[in-house]
Amino acid sequence: MRKASGFTLIELIVTLTILAVLSTVALPLSQIATTRSREQDLRRALWQIRGGIDAYKKAYDDGKLPKTLDSSGYPPKLGVLIEGVRDATDSTGRRIYFLRRIPRDPFCDCPSRSNEQTWGLRSYSSPPDAPQEGRDVFDVYSMSKGLAVDGTSYADW
Repeated sequence: MRKASGFTLIELIVTLTILAVLSTVALPLSQIATTRSREQDLRRALWQIRGGIDAYKKAYDDGKLPKTLDSSGYPPKLGVLIEGVRDATDSTGRRIYFLRRIPRDPFCDCPSRSNEQTWGLRSYSSPPDAPQEGRDVFDVYSMSKGLAVDGTSYADW
């Protein structure tokens, strides 16, 4: 008599049940890992843009940019950070650049917008609790209405 080899129906069902339980545990963990990665990208982008804005303001305060009476010393738009400005202390017309590119808001699901348009802008004259655009760019924020893993709003970062 020949012995049958292979898996029984019970063994297959048990194996499939174990795989289903493992996949239900792994899926939420992978979603959290993806969200944390996007949050890290958002932190990095905010840090880069804010660093460029601060460098522009420092150059203004140091006299490297032309001063006017009605200017706050902050860039008039984000694009100025990558377009550069003429150095007022250099007679050769050298330009000062503050960023290589404007990073994109990783939480903006808007492929038709440029990187610069994905950010909310706050002018120097607007209050921090109600940011509004104005004649300059004092700060940027994410326009995402979502909440971070830690429960804070992305717009408040």
